[in-house]
Amino acid sequence: MTVRILVLLVVLVTVPLAEPRLGAGIRGTAVAVALGVCVIAWAAWLLARRAYLAVAALAVMGIAGGALAGLSPLSTAIAVGCVVTSAAGSRLNTETSLAITTGTVAAFIAAGLATGAPAETLLGYPLLLVGLWAFGLTRHAFLERAEQAERTLAETRRAREAETQAAALAERARIAREIHDVLAHSLAAVSVNLQAAEGLLTAVPAGSPELAKAIECIGRAEVFTKAGMADARRAILALRDDVVSLPDQMSALAREYRADFDAGVDVVVTGAPRQVAPEASLTAYRTAQEALTNARKHAPGQPVTLRLEYAEAEVCVRVVNALPAGDATGELAATGTGYGLTGLRERAALGGGTLDAGPADGQWQVCLRIPA
Repeated sequence: MTVRILVLLVVLVTVPLAEPRLGAGIRGTAVAVALGVCVIAWAAWLLARRAYLAVAALAVMGIAGGALAGLSPLSTAIAVGCVVTSAAGSRLNTETSLAITTGTVAAFIAAGLATGAPAETLLGYPLLLVGLWAFGLTRHAFLERAEQAERTLAETRRAREAETQAAALAERARIAREIHDVLAHSLAAVSVNLQAAEGLLTAVPAGSPELAKAIECIGRAEVFTKAGMADARRAILALRDDVVSLPDQMSALAREYRADFDAGVDVVVTGAPRQVAPEASLTAYRTAQEALTNARKHAPGQPVTLRLEYAEAEVCVRVVNALPAGDATGELAATGTGYGLTGLRERAALGGGTLDAGPADGQWQVCLRIPA
């Protein structure tokens, strides 16, 4: 752009200083008219936003520039034709650029013959214009090859990314199969053996406190085993990228909580539900699961609200329960390792999210925000 403007300024400054002078006789008037048309067409070419307007302006500039060079062969007017033919050759298809170059050369020869230009000028300038057009064609072919190379590179990069993603999915599926074959089958076998042991112990005469304790431990272990099997299934689904929708998971979790602890849980979903990444979905589920467990431990019997919010670029899980009156705590408050929320914060951070937990307005709130 800068070079084109500089060339135009040079032509505007030098052509009026050459012979014939602007407005001096018929030839001078013709030079002034051709120069004015060149300036207008040049400006239209520089400012054109549509391809057909740029081509039309270039064609008009070529004819006017060729005529101007023929009328004033001793000036820099030939620069207009040089710019036109080189630009046409490098930017347009062969047929269009050839037509514009032919018009430029024809206008020059016609004006040169009319003004009695020397034979060497009539021969040399057209050869220069044709040579610049050929140079433009070479540059056009080079640009096309460069664009084709860029497209090929982009397609290769996309293919490589697709192969990488396919390999990652295949590896996740392999890990899912391993988890299923090793962990799920093992837990199922343990559950079956626990049930058999419970059946055998119930056949032993009652009355021994140790026997009752053993049956209680076996029952608790069976519950833990079933929960572990459910968790293993969820992990397998997450690895296989085939996760049940998050609202359905939250609803199922609330039903389990109501059935196990006979407590009320309201599930509220806001925003437009959508499929989220398996990792984000699993983090949201684990957060709700841990928050409900903590509510059962520290505020038994208190109503709980489980809210799932779909925002534009994130998913928010908010679990709110009323704090127990006074210093009252549940009988399970002392159980656990005490690192549940810490682990959830670490899991949220790995996914680029945040987790806040604490009292607010007489309630205990756990809020997870994670990109999804």
